[in-house]
Parts: sequence; C-alpha cells; structure tokens
Amino acid sequence: MAASLALCSALPLAHAQAETTAQSADAPFVPAPVDIVATLRAQFRVSAADALRIAQAVMTEANRYSMSPVLLLSVMAVESGFDPRAVSSLGARGLMQVLPAAHPRAFTDVKQLDDPAINVRIGSAILRDYLEASGGDIDAALWRYSGGGKDYAHHVALHMQRFNVMLRGNARPLEKLSAGVIR
Repeated sequence: MAASLALCSALPLAHAQAETTAQSADAPFVPAPVDIVATLRAQFRVSAADALRIAQAVMTEANRYSMSPVLLLSVMAVESGFDPRAVSSLGARGLMQVLPAAHPRAFTDVKQLDDPAINVRIGSAILRDYLEASGGDIDAALWRYSGGGKDYAHHVALHMQRFNVMLRGNARPLEKLSAGVIR
C-alpha cells in the first residue's frame, strides 16, 4: 500500500501529461476537473460552486508541486471532509487543515485559509516539503503532515483507492481532457 501511495504522489504530473495515448494499467491517472466536481457533489455533498473551486485548486497545485491530484483530494477528505471553513480544535483551518501557528510565514491573514485556492496552495507546498524532507517516503510525509496522527497514512490510502474508483468511473481518455488541464 505504501508503495502505491509513493508511486501516486511521486510521479510528476508532467509525466502523466506527456502520455497522450490511451491509458494503460501502469499509466498515472489524471482526473478531469469536471469529474472531480461531479464526485465531490455526489459523494461529499459539496455545492457546485465550492466543488468547482476545489477542483481548480487541486489541479493547479497538483501540477505546480508535481503531486497526484488524487493524493491532494484524499488528504482533504481526511482533514476536512471538503469543508473550506473547517477549523480544528487546535486551530487548523480550511480544506487541508493548515495550522497557522506552525506556518506563520505562509500567509498574512488567517481568513485567507478559508479560500480554497490559498489553502490548497499552502497545504500542497507543506506536503511537498515533507515529501522532499522524507526522501519521498509518503508514510513519513503524511505522518508529519498530520502531526503524528495514528493510521493517518492508512486513512489517506483508503480515500485514494475510493477516489481512483469513483473518478475512473467518470474518466475520459487522457487525449480527450481539456487543454486547460493537460498542457
């Protein structure tokens, strides 16, 4: 399981973008924003407007930080259940539950963390830093991201499996994805 997580998160999105032929079993999966929106609306009861903002933020940051969009979606599912206004008992905020006290230089105003684009950008940057610091060990990076949460990586892995099934059910071949997603 850890190996599949590492493969999903470590493969650059650019590699997936270079694949313009039909998907094989080994090819990285890149969901379309419209499929993310449909899944968030159907499975997590996210409003259409919020689902679109989340999908756009996920695809932008997955590309920027060379991470799997499915990994980012799975972290959000575990962290906030896709509530952009979620606040933990420790003060972590937003979709990816960014803890302002731990990352004070990442933003200027805590209210910014309610904005999906800002929250996903900061959370993705933090997760990418943890991946690099751990030498690509996804379990170690997720453990650090969660603040040492027990079975956190396992919960993320379960969500990744679910998202892969749900999104592949809605998926179109890579060559048919919009030019705004695959460049």
